[in-house]
Amino acid sequence: MTKLFEHSTINGMKLANRFVRSATWEGMAADDGACTPKLIDLMAELAKGGIGLIISSHAYVSPEGQAGPWQLGVYSDDLVAGLEALAKSVHENGGKIVMQLAHAGFFADAKLTGQTPMAPSHVAGFAKSPRKEMTVEDIQAVVKSYGAAAKRAQNAGFDGVQIHAAHGYLLSQFLSPAFNRRDDAYGGGIRQRAKAVVEVLQQIRQTVGREYPVLVKMNCRDFIENGLVLADSLEAGRMLVSEGIDAIELSGGVLVGGKLSPSRMGIKSEEKEAYFQDDARAFKEKLSVPLILVGGNRSIQVAERLVNGGFADYISMCRPLIREPDLINRWRAGDLGKAACVSDNMCFKPAQRGEGIYCLTEERERKRF
Repeated sequence: MTKLFEHSTINGMKLANRFVRSATWEGMAADDGACTPKLIDLMAELAKGGIGLIISSHAYVSPEGQAGPWQLGVYSDDLVAGLEALAKSVHENGGKIVMQLAHAGFFADAKLTGQTPMAPSHVAGFAKSPRKEMTVEDIQAVVKSYGAAAKRAQNAGFDGVQIHAAHGYLLSQFLSPAFNRRDDAYGGGIRQRAKAVVEVLQQIRQTVGREYPVLVKMNCRDFIENGLVLADSLEAGRMLVSEGIDAIELSGGVLVGGKLSPSRMGIKSEEKEAYFQDDARAFKEKLSVPLILVGGNRSIQVAERLVNGGFADYISMCRPLIREPDLINRWRAGDLGKAACVSDNMCFKPAQRGEGIYCLTEERERKRF
């Protein structure tokens, strides 16, 4: 059997295969961030579909860190009961689930939070409305919020947590010289810019212990002017490994103007898949923890080449599983055709209307025939 379907473990978390569902915004939570039956059903379908590990939608750790409407929250003990039902449903269907912990920082939605978004520094060019430069006390409060959120996820029965430090969210902003112009202990070289992320990991470890899986999602590069570069992301990765991170999910790009750069559109050939694979190899060569690679993965042939070739230990996908939640079971059964996803991002249109994420292209194709 292919290596992709081998059993493996991440800090004691036993996984049935090397496929991971990468986190996204489903737009299925309640207005206050509470889990809903719709979101529970979605995660249950993913578990039934055979994915080795589900990473849940990015959940905001404190009210001022909310990125958008109908986003899952983990900022209050009142939300734990719904999250418990979510984890239980995944487990009942044979799956494992890790909660992604997030704070939008600069890109928080002021209309939803009622507060001026916080940011590592005052920077121009990314937004027209004002931003509040974080004080050291603000940073420490957010760090504690991550720890408290991780404990809620643990209490709710999640198999682990993932720190979201990619795509221009708050911890990604701290890592990036494009956003972080601070001249105190949290700014300057990469070791200073990574201090906030390291402190978040340390705080989480204090609350959940050493035996609970803690992952991080981070950029290999920002792909914007003056953004995070590979050498610095590798150094940040080394720091996190030394502090006990259990796995790294490698991505790239920053969400500016509603779009991630580089483009995630039009992945029509194997050559266009796995667009961060070269940087992933650099991470694998330098760092010892398991590496999860996301970004344009569409075919099992490419996935197998990446794992067998030492580019990554796990293959992460999101949009293909929106259209085909049973994709992994299909591949396991011998139907090795590439994912049906056409990478047009139309799946986010229904979510933006409050309907929740689903493959609009598939729906249109069914109606056509």
